[in-house]
Amino acid sequence: MSLLTYANPQRFLRFVHYALIPVLVIGALISATGLYAAFAFAPADYQQGETVRIMYIHVPAAWLSMACYGLMALSSIGTLVWRHPLADVSARAMVPIGAAFTIICLITGSLWGRPMWGTWWVWDARLTSVLVLFLIYCGILALWNAFEDPARAGRAAAVMTLVGAINLPIVKFSVDWWNTLHQPASVFRMGGPTIDKSMLWPLFLVAVGMTIFMVGLHLAGMRNEILQRRLRTMRLLAASGGDDA
Repeated sequence: MSLLTYANPQRFLRFVHYALIPVLVIGALISATGLYAAFAFAPADYQQGETVRIMYIHVPAAWLSMACYGLMALSSIGTLVWRHPLADVSARAMVPIGAAFTIICLITGSLWGRPMWGTWWVWDARLTSVLVLFLIYCGILALWNAFEDPARAGRAAAVMTLVGAINLPIVKFSVDWWNTLHQPASVFRMGGPTIDKSMLWPLFLVAVGMTIFMVGLHLAGMRNEILQRRLRTMRLLAASGGDDA
């Protein structure tokens, strides 16, 4: 069975009905297991002490803030090129989720940076580009709400999403292109991770759990968007019938 099978909204809703709760539960359990391991078994850092445990929330949130936007960009291509019936639904549902992970990344980064750098915020390339990412999320969400017709809103938001995607490589490679306070990549890098396995495995578990939980939130958001559009259509039909009478 291909993914195109679920292009039909009714089939997709049937799939979500059975899959949503298990996906959310599995994601929450894996995340909780990773966090437990992070606090119970992972050691404190010899320089950062206990504050390093913020990493287990900050780093997965940072990864997912970019992953969510990447999925939005793919959905936007589906909207503009293939006119997939669920592409703009997917993009619309992902916007608040991506924005939430981005603000979590910014807040935990500030909490982590205060004891390490002596300040809550610096205008270096990594922090500034992530802030720009959050503002792009907010702009796309505002654009979605600026149109009454979801189809027009979807096309406009798709264009803005693809234009804003240029910020993703800036976020990723900012620590390599510019001299910043933010540390360079220590997990996904040439030569392998520089983090000890005792800290890497809890981080990996939290990241996997949060990713699965994000998928569950996305499914729920898409379901709600489909139902809202159906309700809008019914209201328009009812209003049209009333006018004809």
